[in-house]
Amino acid sequence: ICVEGKLTRLGALDLSVTFDEFEDVAPDGVMTFRNVIAELPGTGPDQILLMSHFDTKSGIAANFSGANDSGSSTGLLLELAGLLAQGGVWDGPGLVFAFLDGEESLYAYGPRDGLHGSRRLARQMKERNARLRAVLLLDMVGDADLSLTIPRNSTPDLKLMLLDAAEAQGCRDKVKLVNYAILDDHQPFLDLGYPAINIIDFEYGRRPGANDYWHTKHDTIDKLSAESLRQVGALTLEMLMRLR
Repeated sequence: ICVEGKLTRLGALDLSVTFDEFEDVAPDGVMTFRNVIAELPGTGPDQILLMSHFDTKSGIAANFSGANDSGSSTGLLLELAGLLAQGGVWDGPGLVFAFLDGEESLYAYGPRDGLHGSRRLARQMKERNARLRAVLLLDMVGDADLSLTIPRNSTPDLKLMLLDAAEAQGCRDKVKLVNYAILDDHQPFLDLGYPAINIIDFEYGRRPGANDYWHTKHDTIDKLSAESLRQVGALTLEMLMRLR
């Protein structure tokens, strides 16, 4: 889905939409990135931030589009924004839907390579003293063999809340806490003191526990499942209800 398409679709939902184009230093020089931010007003001063990155890894294949990484989470976040915007003002903390650019590194993750959009948004939130009750990052959530691997570098209270939400939704077997960290778009928010969780399936491959479709030409739409997207959407909504 192109950036312009996101902007048009979000605008049609009568959300407050910001198209944030900015330059940042990257390994090969200064590059231009574009974040798309949509806001749904709430009934209090706090906000909940929901995020997905929409860029894909370069150099994979000529027609590579990243069905799971990043198509699945971006598509799901668009659907959630549409669903939640139907009621007008949200009865709870305001909701911010962030479609981030520049998550993927060109060579190797570092201060100038990768996480460009999330670092910028985290700084913006800090500068305006945003009261973020939680940051929920969705990434790689469409695998037909869904196994959400919640990394060590997520806020403990949010991890426990997700486990309770999964129990309530009848999909506790699809969620596990792993003992390793995953560098992803939630990290800049953790670094600035915001509570954040990475809802990700990092076992995307030909066999259980493998991740050998990630960043390869095998990341295609036939590997995805509408049921997996439904389950992650239901989990996210359950989390939002518990955060109100």
